[in-house]
Amino acid sequence: MTDTELVEVTELDDSPARRYGHPVTSSRGQTVLHAPREQWRATAEALFADNWTMLVDITAVDFLTYKPARKLPDGVTAERFEVVASFVRFDTGERIRMRTQVPGSDPKVDSLYAIYPGSDYQERETFDMFGIVFDGHPDLSRILMPEEWEGHPLRKDFAQGVIPVQFKAPQNGGAGS
Repeated sequence: MTDTELVEVTELDDSPARRYGHPVTSSRGQTVLHAPREQWRATAEALFADNWTMLVDITAVDFLTYKPARKLPDGVTAERFEVVASFVRFDTGERIRMRTQVPGSDPKVDSLYAIYPGSDYQERETFDMFGIVFDGHPDLSRILMPEEWEGHPLRKDFAQGVIPVQFKAPQNGGAGS
C-alpha cells in the first residue's frame, strides 16, 4: 500500500518489533507486524499471550497482477499471496495486523483455530476463495462455493465468465413471474 512507512525501533522501547522480533510498519494508522510464514502460528500465540484476545478477521490478497512492486520492510520478500489477520486488545482498544507472505507454489500457512476458535469460518472462506490451505484446521472444507466447484474465484488467474449459472424459476407466483 502506498501509505506504508517503516517504524523506527529504539533500544528501550516495548514495541511489537522488539517484542515479537519481526519487522513492523504502519498502514492507515494501524500497526502491521510482518511475520514469516514459518512463525505465523507462534507469533499469533505470542499475541494471544500478550492480551490480543480477539481475532477480528483473516483474509488473503492475491498480488499476481499487482504493479508496481509492493513496499515491504527489509528482510520481507514479496510472494504471490499475503495472508492478513487483524487483532484487538480489549483492555486498550488497540488494533494490530499480522501479515505473512505465501508463495503461489506452496499456498499454505498454519491454522490459528487452536488459539482463536473464531477463525474457523474465516480460514475456510480464505481457503474456498483463494485456495490457501490452513494446516491443522479441523474441517477445511468449502464454505461459500459448492463442494464440487473447481478453482478458487478470488485468485487473479481464475477464469471468469466461463461457467454458466442457472437460476431457478420463481415458484408459487414469486417475484419475477
